Amino acid sequence: MNILITGTASGIGRAAAEKFLREGHRVFGIDRAEAAAPAAEHPAYRHFRQDVRDPLPCLDGADAPHILISCAGSLEEEEAVAVHLEAVMRLTETYENSPVLRSVLYIASASARNGAEFPRYVAAKAGLVGYMKNRALTLAARGITVNSLSPGGVVTPANRHILDSEELYAAVKAETLLGKWAAPEEIAEFAYFMTVINRSATGEDLLIDNGEMLKSNFIW
Repeated sequence: MNILITGTASGIGRAAAEKFLREGHRVFGIDRAEAAAPAAEHPAYRHFRQDVRDPLPCLDGADAPHILISCAGSLEEEEAVAVHLEAVMRLTETYENSPVLRSVLYIASASARNGAEFPRYVAAKAGLVGYMKNRALTLAARGITVNSLSPGGVVTPANRHILDSEELYAAVKAETLLGKWAAPEEIAEFAYFMTVINRSATGEDLLIDNGEMLKSNFIW
């Protein structure tokens, strides 16, 4: 199948691209950074170096996407709504009429549920979950599943300032039940399941936070 993934130069997007390539699929990646190895060297990978807010590549005919996965993000708070929500909506509108489309997946955030990050980022991710449900309602008539994943802490370059600080990393891990953050490869496995294997769950936001939201101190 043809898999279109945004944000493939690093983090969850990169791990997802590598996962789908290992499983024998063709991957089209979009990122404003250069493609990273090993995906960049794979014959079934094609990279478009561009911002997701710019006009998107034409993929039709033999290149029409079967699966659409949005992972692209920005660390800049002033870009949050444009990148994490508006660009995802344009991405969907560009490719959702693919005659072979079978699944759409968005990478949201645990912050969409608990509000515990920067305000524009939280608003964008919460809006993305709402948009996911809207597209699930609309695309169900064609048998297309639409879901989102909401990771908590993930070990990615975007979180390097925390990972490089023994004190900060210990503090954030202590906020989870399992005492850890997720690896990008774990999120990629969920992405593969929800788009390739899953045929019955749609309109769902899957929380993957190592139990952070459940953790509480019972006082009696």
